[in-house]
Amino acid sequence: MMESFLQLSIEIEKKREEMIKLAKGFGLSNKQTIRASQELDTLINIFNITPFKDVQYGKDY
Repeated sequence: MMESFLQLSIEIEKKREEMIKLAKGFGLSNKQTIRASQELDTLINIFNITPFKDVQYGKDY
């Protein structure tokens, strides 16, 4: 199922905040922090390759 621009943006922001919280509490090399970072990478990759139908792109896109 294709997510909307807004839904995916919110997921990315939540995962980013989770990763920062984990890094501050457990350190950058903690397994939980690394897992959150990998999940964030996946979300960002999905965001970058998804052609959202609910977004108007400019002429240069």
